[in-house]
Amino acid sequence: MKNKITAFILLLLPAVAWAQETPAKGFWDDPINHPMTPFYALMALVLLVTILVFVVAIMLLQVLNTFVEKAAREKAAALGLEYKPEPSWWQKLDRKLTNAIPLEKEATIELDHNYDGIKELDNHLPPWWKWLFYGTIAWSVVYLVVYHITDSVPLQQEEYNNEVALADEQIRKIRAAEPVAAIDEAALTYTADAELISKGALVFKNNCVSCHKEKGEGSIGPNLT
Repeated sequence: MKNKITAFILLLLPAVAWAQETPAKGFWDDPINHPMTPFYALMALVLLVTILVFVVAIMLLQVLNTFVEKAAREKAAALGLEYKPEPSWWQKLDRKLTNAIPLEKEATIELDHNYDGIKELDNHLPPWWKWLFYGTIAWSVVYLVVYHITDSVPLQQEEYNNEVALADEQIRKIRAAEPVAAIDEAALTYTADAELISKGALVFKNNCVSCHKEKGEGSIGPNLT
């Protein structure tokens, strides 16, 4: 039993050194001296300038539209005609996307059956919805060809297996480059070094208790007693 405890403590000693290493500082730990600070500042400046240019462009466009509308009103008044404002680009885009029937023409698409004064209109599907539906059909054909017919791209299970195999290969290379010294349990002897025992207990508490419990009786991890 004592030999097993000593072997377990010796196995945990590298973890003590690892735990004492200073972790790399993130950006928010020291944003002023972080090497990426100039880049982030430049990106923030570019974003701010872009927003300002966009706002100024909208304001200039509104002023220009005001002058154009005023000139059109004066021209219509000089000719004795009623001024009819031109639809905006947003209204034109909305008409193309929805292809909605104007309110004054809704009577042409009314259905015969009404209920409690509620009238039903024979509206068609908007173009954007139909094109989106056609797009999903096209995408499904491409997906079927790429994933199931030509096998150009691996499926999720195959991709997972490839990543696991790659990780296993990386682990094998790391272990080959840094081999762990073999420990012969029969040759181990118990040590009463309080400092060494306390370090092992601390490492066990920080890294192993969640699986092996405080007394080593095991839970999701094996029983060490």
